[in-house]
Amino acid sequence: MKHIIYNIAGISLSAILAMSATSCNDYLDRDPSLDVSETVAFENYKNFQGFVEEVFNCIPNKESCFWCTTFNWGDDEIMNDGAGNTHMTYHMDIGDYRHWMNNAQNYLGGNPVNPTSGNGFDHRVYDHAWYCIRKCNQGIDAIENRKLFVGTKEEKQILLGELYFYRAWWHNEVMMYFGGIPYITKVYNDGDEMREPRLSYQECARKAADDFKKAASLLPLDWEQTAVGALDPGKNQMRVTRTAALGYAGKCLLWSASPLMENNSQGVEIAGDLTYKYNQALAAEAAGLLGTALTEVEKGLTPYALCDFDYSNIYYHERTKGVTNNYTDIFYTTGQGWRNPGATESIFGGRMTGQNVTPWNFAKLWGSKINSLVEHDKIIHMPTANYVNYAYGMANGLPIDDPESGFDPTHPFKDRDPRFYHDIVFDGVRVVKKNIDDNAVTRSQQYADFQTGSELRNVEMASRTGYFCQKLNSTQNNMFDGMYNWGGALQCDLPYMRLAEVYLLYAEACAAAGVEKAGGCSLSAKDAINVLRDRVGAGHIDESLTGNALMDEIRRERACELAFEGFRWNDLQRWLLLTEKPYNIKTAQEFTRVGSFDFVKNDPAEAQVAGWSERVIVERDYKVKHYLLPFKNADVTIYEGFTQNPGW
Repeated sequence: MKHIIYNIAGISLSAILAMSATSCNDYLDRDPSLDVSETVAFENYKNFQGFVEEVFNCIPNKESCFWCTTFNWGDDEIMNDGAGNTHMTYHMDIGDYRHWMNNAQNYLGGNPVNPTSGNGFDHRVYDHAWYCIRKCNQGIDAIENRKLFVGTKEEKQILLGELYFYRAWWHNEVMMYFGGIPYITKVYNDGDEMREPRLSYQECARKAADDFKKAASLLPLDWEQTAVGALDPGKNQMRVTRTAALGYAGKCLLWSASPLMENNSQGVEIAGDLTYKYNQALAAEAAGLLGTALTEVEKGLTPYALCDFDYSNIYYHERTKGVTNNYTDIFYTTGQGWRNPGATESIFGGRMTGQNVTPWNFAKLWGSKINSLVEHDKIIHMPTANYVNYAYGMANGLPIDDPESGFDPTHPFKDRDPRFYHDIVFDGVRVVKKNIDDNAVTRSQQYADFQTGSELRNVEMASRTGYFCQKLNSTQNNMFDGMYNWGGALQCDLPYMRLAEVYLLYAEACAAAGVEKAGGCSLSAKDAINVLRDRVGAGHIDESLTGNALMDEIRRERACELAFEGFRWNDLQRWLLLTEKPYNIKTAQEFTRVGSFDFVKNDPAEAQVAGWSERVIVERDYKVKHYLLPFKNADVTIYEGFTQNPGW
């Protein structure tokens, strides 16, 4: 199939804004062998869908947009000292936000890009946003104004729904990191003068939310139930739906209602007061949209459902016999023919990386490098102790610092939220399934010895914090178990939005707006949280919580359920907490083992320790300017109306 393809080595905002000053060919550097007329591109549904899918093709995979990517930039994760200091997480820790422009190991920018490429390494959010927004405007104009497409009513609706969704999504994704931007709704061509000023976040978010809502009115709930979806039965998992549009409309407005956007980051020295100050009207509108989405899901009108949390061995993510739609399948699949993760819970995600991409990079970033237990680059992602202790409460639903929680610092791994055992590798967990007693890798590696002073507390080659993470990646990705070898058929593709987040967004929006329920949904904010806790077998949220205390617990639930999925920095940012203790520190867990506990025969959660304490290893010296990333200098010197973020 032939359709319009622009062969652009690197598209940036400076390119789209400079079109009136330079030749259009500098921006649309067309390859004559690929360039075809708009008549061909828009002549039928199949061709037009190909035009739209190039916009989808540009969405980067957070985990595999380059060899060793990073995307957890809040207080949740730290990297190993030494080799890890070259990566974006470290540069965020030291306040070097400009590093996003220069380091290819992040999904925002820093790498030459090519929107038509099939190579996942060629796609980034910031550099592709302006290209994709222009394509969306071209498509909308072709249908609504120039009437270039003649198709069925369903075909027109779906194509327009996709175009409005993607136009909003690309604007919104840039806004979350950089604040308000020009909201571009027309096609700029050679000779056109563009001088659109930056909008405020709330002004820009309103336009994006309106586009998302329009998309929701046009897109199907389930592509499999449409004539165009029937053209590719069983292959519609990644297509945008009404649920995705409603979810993003609600998320966009909730972000707009959040403390940073409502208070413009003024007075961050007293963020403890401002962190609960939402725009209630915007939050109520968000709650209505999210409630509508959940109502349709719970009525069974969509292909989405929460995955089961049912394991015969949770440490190895071994599902109970007969369970096919398991929680782990949201984040990675193995032994399933390279099946894309997400299962029934992924609402929106980026492009697939392709077979055997995950094993060559992402799969090898999560465990000990001592004696090459985990092979390849000496790069390690690991959870911070402060985040583990904050996010992962007790099985009864209470945070560990609640006097009624039952947390025992001499048995700190006992009776924790079940997601703790799924997500976190803690002291004594067997991380190598194969027996390696006669190998150079010692038992301290096979049964993770994370106590203070142990081999596995090497800050360069193992864990700085006393933990590893296995939520997004199995511990069997090591040289002995070999899950990252070809035979493992390992595939990792992290969703941008999944159903659990819609429940969390709804709960937060209801609490922020001060409403019990919204959008026809039968759930209250507390009920929405309890749906997620019931799924994993954790205790319900305290019914007596109200006001700020309720919001705190909703935020903690978000931190637990969405841990390490790339949301934490944006959450701390919009809540005006990036500059505030304890959210600006990262800690290590210190302790020693007591007695001669047999980790081979017993559950490591039962082990006894002494000297349980945290040690600060990073303190971020953040100022007001660190609430937004800086734009490229080339972009903010095009014209006076497009300004740099304060402090940069």
